[in-house]
Amino acid sequence: MLDLVKIKETCIYVSDLERTKNFYHSLLELPVISFVPGKHVFFRAGSSVLLCFIAEDSRQKIVPPPHYGYGQLHFAFEVPPEKYEAAKAFVQSKGIAIEYEQNWPGGFHSFYFRDPDGHCLEVVPTGMWFP
Repeated sequence: MLDLVKIKETCIYVSDLERTKNFYHSLLELPVISFVPGKHVFFRAGSSVLLCFIAEDSRQKIVPPPHYGYGQLHFAFEVPPEKYEAAKAFVQSKGIAIEYEQNWPGGFHSFYFRDPDGHCLEVVPTGMWFP
């Protein structure tokens, strides 16, 4: 049996790396791990990594194996429950519209917003799915 701990990397495909870097680094303040113009920009999000690739470049690679995709993807960032409202206020203070806020069973909430490529980002409190 595989002893998986978590998903370490999340990969999305973007159309403009500078615009993506501005959104995730300058607005959301995620540290940049790697930036290669025309290819990718990678960010640290806590103990995870957000990989942002130009799809056509990744599609043509041999090593690592080619991968690509198109369309609006979804992923969630996690914050401590006591910092949920501050995270929402932070996102709004950057001029980013909250598209929707969900009330979940157990008293949990999450909110959704979009990046410049239309990807659906969510912020959830720790413990929402499991402790």
